[in-house]
Amino acid sequence: MARRKTIQDVAQEAGVSVATVDRVLNGRQRVREETARLVYEAARKTGYHAAGLIGQRLLAERPEMTFGFVFHKEKQEFYQQFAERIEQAVRDCNLVRGRTIIKFSPSQAPSDFAQLMLEMKGKVDVVAATAITHHDVTEAVRELKENEIPTFAVLNDFAQGIRHAYVGLNNMKVGRIASWMVSTASREAGKVAVFVGGHRWHGHELREMGFRSHFREYAPEFQILDTMVNLETRQLTYEATIDLLARHPDLRGIYIAGGGMEGAISALREVREPGEVSLVVNELTGDSSRALSDRYLTMAISTPLDTLCRDLVQLMVEAKLKDQPSLSGQYFLDPQIFLPESI
Repeated sequence: MARRKTIQDVAQEAGVSVATVDRVLNGRQRVREETARLVYEAARKTGYHAAGLIGQRLLAERPEMTFGFVFHKEKQEFYQQFAERIEQAVRDCNLVRGRTIIKFSPSQAPSDFAQLMLEMKGKVDVVAATAITHHDVTEAVRELKENEIPTFAVLNDFAQGIRHAYVGLNNMKVGRIASWMVSTASREAGKVAVFVGGHRWHGHELREMGFRSHFREYAPEFQILDTMVNLETRQLTYEATIDLLARHPDLRGIYIAGGGMEGAISALREVREPGEVSLVVNELTGDSSRALSDRYLTMAISTPLDTLCRDLVQLMVEAKLKDQPSLSGQYFLDPQIFLPESI
């Protein structure tokens, strides 16, 4: 029969004294949170019978915190995944007893984003949003700040100088990665198209800038067509792509800097052979995975959602609870790159 683990085993695993473990277990004296958490993890690892009790005590001592999130495109697979994983990240956060409120903007109108963000007042401690860049949104962030509610811009930056921080990809770099792929995968020089969701999406604008700058520097033999606005919709992207392919038989590549990639994929399936036009999109979904497998898609540049959600929640906690938060500015994540051979 295996020997039952003792308080001495926990102390040895945690690298603390038996007296410290006893204080954590019985709550006789105040112990630093980091030390208590270390003891708890050691108790779990060793299989100590009172690990659950330590965990309950730690949970009871954590401050309560409500996180507010405003996303858009509720029916889009990526944002459904985002909502699920952010809720999980809040549940998994061991710094607070967290609660989540998630609202989806009914449109991309700045007034809709601003209204939902302002409705968070009195309900949440901190806010994160995927809103567009607009003075209505900036004023909402300013009002939240005046009410001591830090606001994070996620995926797309907005309200610079007022919002607490931006968390997401380096969008200029994402655009350059897309350009490198299109220019490298194209069999010969020709025309290239780029789609953005709208000119209020600062992240899309940065991706477009990076895309164009890389072509100017390293592949000037390609002609980049005027930027197309697709409002991140499948149907608009489909119709525009069909038209582009008809008018430009020498179209070599397409980059979808925002949403609506499903439309471009459908258009290419109808009128081109796999790989005939290099297509680069953002985010790995069911549609983009299938298109990679079928070789209609050349590359998907994806946000590491699990990392984003975990880090965002921790940064939100620090912004609210720490006197001197560790971040105020930009927090860039490394993109995940998916190719046909990755699937």
